[in-house]
Amino acid sequence: MSKRIAVVTGGTGGLGIAMCEALCDQGHTVIATYYPSPETEAQAKECQESMKAWGAEVLLYPLDVSSFESCQNFITTVEAEHGPVDILVNNAGITRDAPLKRMEHQQWQDVIDTNLSSMFNMSKLVFNSMCERGWGRIINISSLNGEKGQFGQANYAAAKAGIYGFTRSIALEGARKGVTVNAVSPGYIDTPMVRQVPEKVLNSIVEGIPVGRLGKPVEIARAVAFLAAEDSGFITGTNLSVNGGQYMS
Repeated sequence: MSKRIAVVTGGTGGLGIAMCEALCDQGHTVIATYYPSPETEAQAKECQESMKAWGAEVLLYPLDVSSFESCQNFITTVEAEHGPVDILVNNAGITRDAPLKRMEHQQWQDVIDTNLSSMFNMSKLVFNSMCERGWGRIINISSLNGEKGQFGQANYAAAKAGIYGFTRSIALEGARKGVTVNAVSPGYIDTPMVRQVPEKVLNSIVEGIPVGRLGKPVEIARAVAFLAAEDSGFITGTNLSVNGGQYMS
């Protein structure tokens, strides 16, 4: 297997760490991004150390995926220091939940900018280079709630649903150039964020999952690594739902 340059946005969260480890296992040079702030800087360093102890060498870079200028600066730096990006995992995302009647415009815009516009910001900057080199993998992380909707998440569900149209469209553009573009839609995964949900609510969620449990971060990471593999070149424009059977389409 060739050693590739892989970028995972939001790479220091519960899912991002597992994705970085899985791509390291494939022998790639892995770069994880995190939103720049004093709090996230410390968290990112902690994540890097834990991954290093596990045996994964992951490089860290600050990045605001909602800003095209920030993404431009990041890609320019990565290309200068490591070479062109071969694998891009668009994983960064936020929530700003509220029922529509109480949702502020800024809550809508923040989620659209971070969860959907970021797909354009990052993919735009690596897609042409991938096509010119004749190989590339773009994997966009959507969500179960992008497939079925969710009360109080009109902004989040809209952004995550928009990922499917974006994925299929650029998959068509890159297909004859050796560039595949796919989506992965996680269900409810056992991460620190999900564990903050009140126990009664969490139990109700688990009861609605046919396999009877939360997913594991490594199960999402396996899906990402599968789509990133050298021999996955015949899979493009698709969505891989990893949700324990909670939503079937």
